[in-house]
Amino acid sequence: MRAAVPVTTDSTIRIRCARSEALDILRETDPAAKARAARALPGRVADGTAHCDMQRRFEEPTGLPGRPARPELVEPRRLGRRSMQSEEGRAVLLHALAHIEFNAINLALDAVWRFAGMPAAFYVDWLQVASEEAHHFSLLSARLAELGHAYGDYPAHDGLWEMCDRTRGDVLARMALVPRTLEARGLDASPPIRARLQQAGDHASAAILDVILRDEIGHVLIGNRWFRYLCELAQLDAHRTYLRLADEYRAPKLRGPFNFDARRAAGFDEAELAALAGLDVPPAMQPAGSAESAESAESTEPPAGN
Repeated sequence: MRAAVPVTTDSTIRIRCARSEALDILRETDPAAKARAARALPGRVADGTAHCDMQRRFEEPTGLPGRPARPELVEPRRLGRRSMQSEEGRAVLLHALAHIEFNAINLALDAVWRFAGMPAAFYVDWLQVASEEAHHFSLLSARLAELGHAYGDYPAHDGLWEMCDRTRGDVLARMALVPRTLEARGLDASPPIRARLQQAGDHASAAILDVILRDEIGHVLIGNRWFRYLCELAQLDAHRTYLRLADEYRAPKLRGPFNFDARRAAGFDEAELAALAGLDVPPAMQPAGSAESAESAESTEPPAGN
């Protein structure tokens, strides 16, 4: 990556475009370097050494997003499931969560550089999301290291980035289907995963899940805010528009159980929560062999979210 703050010969700081820097960070292939840069960028906007040119449009480079050679990306059905009662099983879970957070860094950075013409607060919001996702990735990476593993040790899937790619031409669809759909699923998944980690005696990993859930409520709230902003701008009904976009872009079907308290805190309105209540199925009533029942049986592969 280029130096974040080039200095001229007269020692004055040249202010760079934060959206251009977000694209640079998105292209970074080293996960630790990507996380460090994503963590630092909001502070540089705050102190004036980077600024957001809201109208600037960029040519999309090839090879997005920047990724390491590992993990191997496979179809979700090829991912194994292991009990969290074993240290190896917990390492597989933490790796899956780290992969979700690595992708979430990329998703937030992509929203910053890709969508021109939004208010300045949009870019500030998504830079902050990228920074917090980078923090989550760093926490999980450090915990993996304590267990003798590293990001890349296990295969992973590409579901989060696939939806990002599908919605690359439509900021409204992006806000509807990434934070409000895929990331919101993490609000539902976090409490049961945390409970099983705690039950297995892995209090350090459970504490990381507490941090992630707290921050992810804010991230989904940001997605809800900008989705509704765009709907109001275009004089669209938010509920009908969401259903149309979910169908048009083949979003995953929502299934319970849902974390209604977290979703309410994340900005879902009572009509949306009532609609979800009609889909809410207790784990014991889920069909045998379903993804949700497998997770209830101490699966280590969380749904794509966070």
